Amino acid sequence: MILQIFLEFLIQVLSTVGVIFLFGLVIAFCNRIFYRNLGMFGTPACYITGLIGTPVHELSHALFCVVFGHKIVEIKLYQINSEDGVLGYVRHKYSPNNLYQKIGNFFIGIAPILVISAILYFLAQLLVPGMTDLIIAEAVGLRSDAGFDGLLDCFVFFVECIFGPAQTVYWWIFFIAGLFLAPHMTLSTADIRGAWSGLATMLVLLFGVDVVLGFVSASTMELLTELCLTAGGVLGGLFVFAVAVSLALVVLSLLLRLALRRFV
Repeated sequence: MILQIFLEFLIQVLSTVGVIFLFGLVIAFCNRIFYRNLGMFGTPACYITGLIGTPVHELSHALFCVVFGHKIVEIKLYQINSEDGVLGYVRHKYSPNNLYQKIGNFFIGIAPILVISAILYFLAQLLVPGMTDLIIAEAVGLRSDAGFDGLLDCFVFFVECIFGPAQTVYWWIFFIAGLFLAPHMTLSTADIRGAWSGLATMLVLLFGVDVVLGFVSASTMELLTELCLTAGGVLGGLFVFAVAVSLALVVLSLLLRLALRRFV
């Protein structure tokens, strides 16, 4: 029974937190390459895209502060003259004795990934619905035992779906919106530190719930795992469009870098 409880807990964590961590890491990696490829133009690009991206990033934190009952002490939506180079921030406080508020630290920390991914998804659904339908259908049909070849075929299919409608005006509206939003999904060190404190509390609570359910009602514990798997699928469906935009920005920045080397 203990082994089953541990396995169920592991699946629950990997299908939710693991998905968030994986996609967040990919997006952060893409954004780092994007700015590095821009070279001396990286900082101006950050300031320009930050006009929209930074307020959305900070408002995402603020939204989850409200949801989890944190008190917002100070908020700065956009600034370019700070000594530490920070474009924006949200300072908040909570009661360390309040379990709900402590868990909220995790969601407040990762809020920009969740909110901006959701925005990009709904923009894609509104502007290029055919693209979203194809990608979601492929993602839902992807088997967990597809193997490397299956994952590679799926990735190629995603790329074809994403760039297929590039000849339409609506696709470019979606891409330009992504240009201002995706580079500002990356979490700061402060975001990660705050999220970690909430994550630790949440994982301890989840494991405790699994232990109780494992001995009282194993079927309920398995149902919880199914819910986590479903949540992971929903998160993956949201994140795939943010990753798509991030990859497209990497390609664009690489082309600009090659052009500058050739003509400058």
